[in-house]
Amino acid sequence: MARRSRGIQGWLMMLLLTAIVISGCSAKTETSVQQEDAKKSTSVETEASNGETRVVKDEFGEVTIPVHPQRIAGIYVEDYLKALDITPVVQWYHPTWGVQDYLKLDAPKFDMTGSIEALLQYNPDLIIVDGGVDAAQYEQYSKVAPTYRLPESVLQDSNEVLTTIADIVGQPEKGEAFKEQFKQKIADAKAKLQQTIGNETVAVVRLNVADKGLALFGVKNRYTGFIYSDLGLTPHPLARDMKEYQEILSEEAIPSLDADHIIVFPSNGTWDSPENQEAIHMLDGKLWQSLPAVKNKHVYMMERSHWQSGAVIANSMKIDDLLEKMTP
Repeated sequence: MARRSRGIQGWLMMLLLTAIVISGCSAKTETSVQQEDAKKSTSVETEASNGETRVVKDEFGEVTIPVHPQRIAGIYVEDYLKALDITPVVQWYHPTWGVQDYLKLDAPKFDMTGSIEALLQYNPDLIIVDGGVDAAQYEQYSKVAPTYRLPESVLQDSNEVLTTIADIVGQPEKGEAFKEQFKQKIADAKAKLQQTIGNETVAVVRLNVADKGLALFGVKNRYTGFIYSDLGLTPHPLARDMKEYQEILSEEAIPSLDADHIIVFPSNGTWDSPENQEAIHMLDGKLWQSLPAVKNKHVYMMERSHWQSGAVIANSMKIDDLLEKMTP
């Protein structure tokens, strides 16, 4: 009887062990399935996120763009992309004007004078273009990738351009952060410039090296107008009353440029470029040398690259130039 009892106990023990093993295997299998399902779910979500699109309105109508673009070509708006910590797949290039050297981009050149189809090899998933692109060119870009043309209504204000591009690339928070920092920089610079030069007049002049002439930039100029509107510098009356973005100064008009301070930069290349030296010699002429700013050593020879751009990084660099040249 005792042996039978021990046999039953042994049999029950084996049943219990078997149940535990089966339960463990079942739990392990269920966990594995859940983990695999989670992986699949994450993969599906990632694919959906990468392929997600939205419809936005640009200058020429509605366009469907990626929600999270990864390979962006910003034609002449590379400055704004860099401000958002984005490296474009190409950088704007012109055989005469070169690239925007001040950005120091590590990106292949896209020749603006060549075929737009050359962009195909860089496989952009979004192209952003500025006001220099007309409807016909826009259609050509759109054949390469979804293309967003900045609205004319924002082009005059670099902050609005930054906000628009930040939204288009899906990074509005970075745009706002840059704007806040830039706003503070402008406020600080404005206060310092007011202390040092006050209401003394300022003029911005470009030396056109090809025709050895001078172009005066007005208060509406997209490249330099912000030094008056945002930094509070006082424009010389010729610049203040100008209706156009810029006007060519005749030789006879040079003496009328009696601004207290003159900013000047070459149209192409640098002050050291050999091909510019003949044009630069015109600044040795009697008419230029007779100007009050020249006599008082208040002529500031700036570098062309960022002074011929009105984008946010370029404007930040202009502020640095002005503080260096005009404040103690």
